[in-house]
Amino acid sequence: MMELPSGRLVRGRSLRRSPAAAPFPTYGVYLTSTEPPDVPWETHWIKWPDFRLPTDRPAALTTFREALEATGTGRVEFACDGGRGRTGTALACLAVLDGLRADQAVDYVRRHYDKRAVETPWQKRYVLNLLTRG
Repeated sequence: MMELPSGRLVRGRSLRRSPAAAPFPTYGVYLTSTEPPDVPWETHWIKWPDFRLPTDRPAALTTFREALEATGTGRVEFACDGGRGRTGTALACLAVLDGLRADQAVDYVRRHYDKRAVETPWQKRYVLNLLTRG
């Protein structure tokens, strides 16, 4: 579980591990190149190849905003295959949308979620440019 700057909570995880632990999320965002498995809660799929960026960046930004809003009333999780690169990048984007400066977001996620989060230079640049390029 990661606490955003506002105090809201969001869970990041790997899809390779067992399903989400109870309490189950009410809203999940899955960052994979292939359609994620069905789960009994509301989900959004962002088509996102491993070690790359979302294929539809404006749609990803919209989903990030919706997920941030959902943290106010429910349990939100983000997950990719390994739970570090894409998930960490998405969590850093959430932190930016939650009010953190973009140049602080990757370090924030590495301190509060996983020290190896956000795996590539272009993922880091994506966070830095989130609000200017979508």
